[in-house]
Amino acid sequence: MMTDINKGENNHQSSTDNSPERDHDSREQDKAERHKARQQKVKAAVDAKIAQAQTEKGVLLVLTGNGKGKSTGGFGNITRAVGHGKKAAVVQFIKGNWPCGERAVLEKVGVAFHVMGTGFTWETQDKAKDTAAAQSAWEAAETLLKDDSIDIILLDELTYMVSYHYIELERVLEALKNRPPMQHVIITGRACHRAIIELADTVSEVQPIKHAFEAGVKAQIGFDY
Repeated sequence: MMTDINKGENNHQSSTDNSPERDHDSREQDKAERHKARQQKVKAAVDAKIAQAQTEKGVLLVLTGNGKGKSTGGFGNITRAVGHGKKAAVVQFIKGNWPCGERAVLEKVGVAFHVMGTGFTWETQDKAKDTAAAQSAWEAAETLLKDDSIDIILLDELTYMVSYHYIELERVLEALKNRPPMQHVIITGRACHRAIIELADTVSEVQPIKHAFEAGVKAQIGFDY
């Protein structure tokens, strides 16, 4: 009798050990362990890269491509720098006639703005006027690029000035190469010249997937500018 009872208990325990719930728990534990192992490898790789990246220098960042968000990204960097107590400046090419939400905020916290002021070139239709305005804005940029008290500069839409030959490429390259060693510079705009891309430390290309304007949605204050 005792033997039969023991067999029954053993059969019950074996059934419990092989229950669907236990199998599920085991699979989940295996998945968790595999995930942990993968993340440990990722962490080790990231930690190794961080250990190797010990150089501190002024970074030249280019935000180019046909997609939306290049100027927005540049202004984000400026805002971040100001938040850390850095001294920043902005030179705006092209968009001078539009109210600028970023300018309205950043000027209040001491960010210097130099604005080309003529607006879009297809609006002015005056090459001589645009060239003179671009040259004036670039002279302001050159002054900033020699000032080691400026930690970071945004040259918004500069790429167009080079593409349209309003500003000489070599003049731009020389100023960028000879700027203070710890000064960061952000250049935005489509079709960035390959020589500037080669000089840059970081280059991001923004590609359009969809754009509301193509569907007839107008540019709206507070979102687009």
